[in-house]
Amino acid sequence: MRASRLLSLLAVAMGILWGGVPAAHAQDATEKEIERYREMLSDPFSNPAFLFVDRGEALWKLARGEKNVSLETCDLGEGPGKLEGAFAKLPRYFTDADRVMDLEQRLLWCMEKIQALDTRDIVKRKFGRPGVTSDMQDLVAFIANKSSGLKIEAQQNHPKEQEMAALGEALFYRRGGQWDFSCATCHEAEGQRIRLQGLPVLSKPGKAAQSTMGTWPTYRVSQSQVRTMQHRLWDCYWQMRWPDAAYGSDGITALTVYLQKNANGGEIQVPSIKR
Repeated sequence: MRASRLLSLLAVAMGILWGGVPAAHAQDATEKEIERYREMLSDPFSNPAFLFVDRGEALWKLARGEKNVSLETCDLGEGPGKLEGAFAKLPRYFTDADRVMDLEQRLLWCMEKIQALDTRDIVKRKFGRPGVTSDMQDLVAFIANKSSGLKIEAQQNHPKEQEMAALGEALFYRRGGQWDFSCATCHEAEGQRIRLQGLPVLSKPGKAAQSTMGTWPTYRVSQSQVRTMQHRLWDCYWQMRWPDAAYGSDGITALTVYLQKNANGGEIQVPSIKR
């Protein structure tokens, strides 16, 4: 029996045993309350993510590395130092690197090439936790926010961008790990849930993919951190009991290219708030 089917049956049984309230109704009510909570914190003065945005802006302008310069000449695809709309078109192909890069890969590249900065500590702190800030999370929050309100513009003109989309699709369906799971196990069929959380269908273009990809990076209330798509996909692989995904790997970028392609045209609203 599929895990999702078993969970659904257990939820129904619990609803019958404890109060006779249909489980689906309880789940819908919970989701509505969660959405109401998100709306309450959507204002920049209420959303804790904007503390990360402010730190990211300071890091963008901070001179460091052997060259003692800032990242303000880093080209994220729209020209050196131009941030508005850049995130909406990432990942994309960069001629100077001859690679398709997501935002975090590109930032690491700029740190090394422009600042001559040793990025080992940056990578060590790639995911923040209590008492440990992450430069990458802060920078992504700041840069992504410059595209908030714009539409996702998935880049598929260069052959290498098309190759990455094809690779990302193959990875999306690639089963493995201790449980023989793939991304599609959770994100291909309608109506699937994990605990009380609905699982969006990401295997085809449409609203589900748009609303999902358009709301990362996000502030995770349960973790008190802004999380990026790099972290989201790393965590998905961890939950599927695969080996840890390498930070800044081309595999994670390929998956992101595929998901952005399916989310093309969706509105960007970041940093958002999630559980």
